[in-house]
Amino acid sequence: MSKIDVVRKAMMQALKDKDAPRKETLSLLLSALKNKAIDKRADLTEEEENAVVLREIKQTQETMDLSPADRTELIQECQARIAVLSEFAPPMMDEAAVRAEIDEVLAELGIGAPTPRDKGAVMKSLMPRVKGKADGSLVARLVGERLG
Repeated sequence: MSKIDVVRKAMMQALKDKDAPRKETLSLLLSALKNKAIDKRADLTEEEENAVVLREIKQTQETMDLSPADRTELIQECQARIAVLSEFAPPMMDEAAVRAEIDEVLAELGIGAPTPRDKGAVMKSLMPRVKGKADGSLVARLVGERLG
């Protein structure tokens, strides 16, 4: 079952439950998924669907971060929206899993004593493996620690 169908089903349930904020968030997510499929002119892969969900979460997080502190209702709305969107997001890798991937990449590249000069090669090999599965800033920080 595609994510579009899953989101549509959840949206209908929210409509039946008269949960307007959840329905609105799911409606926006459904619209974003459909627009991406229309742009592509084909069905979305699971990876593409996950990218759309993660982009929506990121945009909502940015809205929340840029909101003035006295706009508590907007901040609460963003937090609720992120909670709903997170239900449809792929599970993210934790620090230990990212560190394991970094070690694998270093072994594949034959880098025994990594230095900061190796960062480009490591990131080039590592990012396709963790894209959509781990936060980019976390990956960059852990690579920096490992190579530093």
